[in-house]
Amino acid sequence: MAAARKAAKKAVRKTASKTKTEGAIRAGNGKYHFRMDKLKKVPAGTGYSTSHGGVVEGERILVGYIHKPRGTGSRMHSHKNEQLNYVLRGTLVGSVNGKRVVAPAGTLIYIPANAPHNLVASPKDKDVIFLAVKDLSQGIIGMAVDGTMTGPHYEKGFGPAKRSRKKAARRTAAR
Repeated sequence: MAAARKAAKKAVRKTASKTKTEGAIRAGNGKYHFRMDKLKKVPAGTGYSTSHGGVVEGERILVGYIHKPRGTGSRMHSHKNEQLNYVLRGTLVGSVNGKRVVAPAGTLIYIPANAPHNLVASPKDKDVIFLAVKDLSQGIIGMAVDGTMTGPHYEKGFGPAKRSRKKAARRTAAR
């Protein structure tokens, strides 16, 4: 009987330590406060966004301290969890359910579950830092509306630097 109880407790601890977001921190079990800006940065929109940052998951909600470089952001996507984004720095621009959004620091954005949305860090302002709060019906990452996970949105002049063919050939030859 004691062995069965011990095995059951171990199973509960193991389940309680898993997260829905790869790389996120699981709250509880003695961990009750977090320096969000110091957490390991994880992708928060793999395949459709430049968002990344520290993520903490409780039993029913997650919070992300998310960074989007200026002039970059997400393509249209959705997720089954509802979301609240509180902008701490910079300005997010885009749309939620077809409604235009311009959200400077101090603005809260509500995104209903399954609502198509895209948000970009305004190229006219600083990099964006925001708090993302979501229920845990899934992790922090959603799915691009077009069904492809081919990369984030870049405003003109803000995309990744393209290597010249000559440099790429030299790097390949050096290997």
